[in-house]
Amino acid sequence: MDSQEFVEAVREESATPLSRLGSSKALYADTEGEMDDDAVLGAVADRARFAAERFDAWADAESGDVSELFADAAATERDHAEAAADERGEYEPGEPPAVVAHLEGVSGTAERLGAFVGWALAAGNNADQVVGYFVGQASPRTASTFRAFGDDYDEYVERASELLAAETEDPENAVAAAAAAIEADYEDYFETLEELGVNPKPVC
Repeated sequence: MDSQEFVEAVREESATPLSRLGSSKALYADTEGEMDDDAVLGAVADRARFAAERFDAWADAESGDVSELFADAAATERDHAEAAADERGEYEPGEPPAVVAHLEGVSGTAERLGAFVGWALAAGNNADQVVGYFVGQASPRTASTFRAFGDDYDEYVERASELLAAETEDPENAVAAAAAAIEADYEDYFETLEELGVNPKPVC
């Protein structure tokens, strides 16, 4: 399985969760129904801040190109968190997102790379919704800031999938790890919307 086939396998395995995490309801869930600028920016900052901490830990646990990938991702996610916090102003971090809590339990190089791909695919969908929100708020400069995040997530997926293709002869565990990370994000989305009295199933 080459890198492109790996990503296609993950997308196929997680087609429904990824589709719903790319809907407008995903941002509504992230902000727990508080759809204003501060809530959106705070949710973005939390996702990036806690992801950076996890990837720093993975960088320390791995070696070579894998360690470098996670270290680079940690640095970039810190930049993302700072960018969101700068847009928001005064900011107190919240709780780690469910997907990051899931990542804490992932071990093994192939599994970490797979989970990283799953996290990045879901994060890319999240970034698209943030861009759409600020376009709708007539804030093109802010939308442009977050549009660049999507390019970073695409790079993460490309680098991690190429490393997986080079370093593992059994990609099935990595596909499963990617799907599990996406599912962790999706389950939180689903449960949060139900708590808010919103039907999470239709995509809109």
